[in-house]
This record gives sequence, structure tokens and C-alpha cells, in this order.
Amino acid sequence: MIEGLHHIGVAVRSLTEALPQWTAGLGLRLEGVEEVPTERVRVAILWAGTTRIELLEPTSPESPIAKFLEKRGPGVHHLALKCGDTAAAIRVLVDAGAPLLDQAPRRGAHDTQVAFIHPKYLGGVLAELVQDPPEAH
Repeated sequence: MIEGLHHIGVAVRSLTEALPQWTAGLGLRLEGVEEVPTERVRVAILWAGTTRIELLEPTSPESPIAKFLEKRGPGVHHLALKCGDTAAAIRVLVDAGAPLLDQAPRRGAHDTQVAFIHPKYLGGVLAELVQDPPEAH
């Protein structure tokens, strides 16, 4: 069901302030920045070799990322797990009794299909299931 790590999501207050440390400082490659209006977030996609890191900047005080920053400050927000079929993964997790934040896949950045698993299922780790669009395979 899980094919590997898709990305690590990192909450930041400002992409403008955070990106220089990640790009010039660490030398990570910036693929681009995308706004996801439904999540009220701007996402910067970075690459450390073959590992994808997403910096997440809230675009509204109502954003889940804004609430995370308010409560915990900047830092690792979630681990995203790659799967071939998010809907099927949700069904397996529901059958296993996993508490989910999403009962059906929804659109994520770069036309992915995503769903979140409640952190209490994985000992405090928020996990995201990610299915890439067909052309990305």
C-alpha cells in the first residue's frame, strides 16, 4: 500500500525568509512555489537529491499551517507517504480502525490526491497519503 516517502512537510512563517537557508545555505534545488487555495497555503517544493521537502507557508490565519505555527512554531509538520491509490489506502486504514482526518481523497499541490491520518494513530506523527497524478508516474 505504501510505496515510500513522498515528502517531508515543514511549516514556515514566510517562504521569503525561509528559502535562502534551504537553497543558498543547504544547496537544495527549488522546483517551484504553488498556492493551494483550498488549504490556504503556499508550498515551495525543494529537492535534496531524490528527497522532496515541502515548505508550507500559511496564506490565512485560518490555515491549518497557521494554527500549527501558533501552537508549535516552525518545524516538521508531517510526513507524506506515497501510495498508488489514495482511496484504496483510506479503505484499508478505515478497516484497520485508523482515525482519519479525510474520509475521501482531496486535491493537493501539483494535482495530487491526498488524505491525512490523525496523528494519534502514529504516536503523534501527522501522516499524509499522497497519490501523484498519472502523468507523474
